[in-house]
Amino acid sequence: MNADKENILKSKDAELIKVVPTQRQLLHQQMEFYAFVHFTVNTFTGREWGDGTESPEIFNPTEFDADQWVNAIQEAGMSGLILTCKHHDGFCLWPSKYTKHTIEYSPFRNGKGDIVGDVAKACKKAGIAFGVYLSPWDRNSALYGKGREYDDFFIHQLEELLTQYGEIFAVWFDGACGEGPNGKKQYYDWDRYYETIRRLQPNANISVCGPDVRWCGNEAGHTRQSEWSVVPKRTADTEKIAAASQHTDDNRFRERKISASDEDLGSREVLKDEKEFIWYPAEVNTSIRPGWFYHDFEDDKVKPLKELIYVYEHSVGGNATFLLNIPPSPKGLLHQNDVARLRQLGDYLRLEYADNKISDKWGVTICADYSEAGHGAENVKCDDYGTYFKTGDGQRECTLTFTWPEEIRAGHLVLKENILLSQRVESFEVIAAGNDGREEIIGRGTVIGYKKIVSFGERSIKTLKVKITDSRVSPTLSFAGLY
Repeated sequence: MNADKENILKSKDAELIKVVPTQRQLLHQQMEFYAFVHFTVNTFTGREWGDGTESPEIFNPTEFDADQWVNAIQEAGMSGLILTCKHHDGFCLWPSKYTKHTIEYSPFRNGKGDIVGDVAKACKKAGIAFGVYLSPWDRNSALYGKGREYDDFFIHQLEELLTQYGEIFAVWFDGACGEGPNGKKQYYDWDRYYETIRRLQPNANISVCGPDVRWCGNEAGHTRQSEWSVVPKRTADTEKIAAASQHTDDNRFRERKISASDEDLGSREVLKDEKEFIWYPAEVNTSIRPGWFYHDFEDDKVKPLKELIYVYEHSVGGNATFLLNIPPSPKGLLHQNDVARLRQLGDYLRLEYADNKISDKWGVTICADYSEAGHGAENVKCDDYGTYFKTGDGQRECTLTFTWPEEIRAGHLVLKENILLSQRVESFEVIAAGNDGREEIIGRGTVIGYKKIVSFGERSIKTLKVKITDSRVSPTLSFAGLY
């Protein structure tokens, strides 16, 4: 590499490592795995998208049990629940004062019920976080498409959800935007929505159509090989579907288009000509069934355990969070097949990641060829950001070596960067050797970020090396675990 290119690289890398998560983003990423619950009139009509003409009379989940939902979610190892308080059909699962298309006008508990309230209470009792989905597209409201009038209506409903149900960890928006009853589309006042959320729930992350958490780009649970958290600032606009069409003559939109489904959002090559950057971690979302709402003909189509494990280990283990949808039946209960699968997934995670072999219990010794004073290799035993491994600035490559007194058996390596110091590692290798000393590369990767799970099949290991082959300015590792 010539000197000019090396200087440009150093300058860009120094700029990139200034980009770090907010406290709310950090806490959100530490949640790792949480639930989506899709429940509305669609549950009773068998549709995926309602049109807003459904009568509230059809909504009557006679065996509704929020505790059953939360218990099943906890058994899977999830840390939170996001409820579809209002989907595109406009039907509200709480007694909103601003429309009659609500649970108050349904037979459920003689119009005295509040699904949002019951789920929020069940979450609080169980010690898991509660979040809300509120569709900006309301196919029932006559105000939709009327600009400010509709925004006022939407803000009022946001205020109800954000002031009546305790602490909210996430407000989940999508960019669905169709024509209203008047044949017009609504151009959402996102900035006003965001201001309302920040004012009323300052710790809540605004996801997908929001500045805090971005969509991975698909609903199938597919994950990227490299999921970057430091991305171009304009990535935050990719899901605001109404915005781009209004600015077709703006030079910004003649530049390289950014899509949520792009395979590479944050490598050096992608970022080299960008001027502004943000910390914008990804969320992988999919449903435990083919549909997002319950359909009885899908009772035998619950995703296999193997598939859910794969998505978990490539999302949570790929520098993203995992949002798994579980839709209740018309009775108001999660189906027994879904509950059983969630339990199986939780049992796998509890068993597979229970015994960390990079610990004093296993007699492991750890050394590194380079480290900065006070940030030695031994620090990776502790899973927090107060202690961490780091090389001196300018040392972009290093090798950490883990050695056991006797061969151990393992199949997964977990690595974490200290993301309080940004995302730095660009590439790494994992090399293992048994008693015979013969080394073999058992894993390669690019991004580590918040968490990387390298799975390599159970094998005997005497020595393990984590070789960081490239990084921005200098690499960090806050934790390493072998399971």
